[in-house]
Amino acid sequence: MDAELKYLEPTEDIVARDGGMNADHPMRKVTHQVAFDRGGWTSERAAKVVKLFDEMAQTWKDKDFDSRSMPLLDALKRGGIVPGGVGIELGCGTGAYSSLLSNQFDSLLCIDISFEMLVRSTSDKGFRIRGDGAMLPVAPGSVDGLFCVNTLLFPDEVDRILTRGGYLVWVSTSGNQTPIYLSPADVSTALGSAFAGVSSESGPGTWSVFRRR
Repeated sequence: MDAELKYLEPTEDIVARDGGMNADHPMRKVTHQVAFDRGGWTSERAAKVVKLFDEMAQTWKDKDFDSRSMPLLDALKRGGIVPGGVGIELGCGTGAYSSLLSNQFDSLLCIDISFEMLVRSTSDKGFRIRGDGAMLPVAPGSVDGLFCVNTLLFPDEVDRILTRGGYLVWVSTSGNQTPIYLSPADVSTALGSAFAGVSSESGPGTWSVFRRR
């Protein structure tokens, strides 16, 4: 059974998007398989993703521009998120959102599978850790907020690490044009009935916040 998902009205600054990226895009396939197939994340696939992002790391910060933060800021404003506790920024890249998220938590772990991304961080906020989203280096039930901005979804790990009142924030900064993308409805389905969510659009992107029922 899917999670309950409520849609809020979009903000007034929506950027027009077309019909979306082709579902056959390689990263689209990987994103979907990882979310819906427990065997979809293999060591071989992980190695390929590491190689891909290590190669892109040198110019990754060039992708940062103000409008990409709009859906994340809207999620923080309208998603019912209460500051404090322990947070994880998964797929933190070169740290475009780390400074913003560090203000939300008492302690923030900035985790990425690519070492080259981490060493090129533009932020000194949070504890930067090389790690795999499928096997996060934290204890069960120890994380209050998990932020996934343009990164892969591992539903079993979400369920394992979040506290009873914990939440997942899922952000696609370019909406359905984001290469690593699941729609809010797809995330809802992948998480299942144990979670309920709220979702909306802002600027060029989309966001959702899911909590345990």
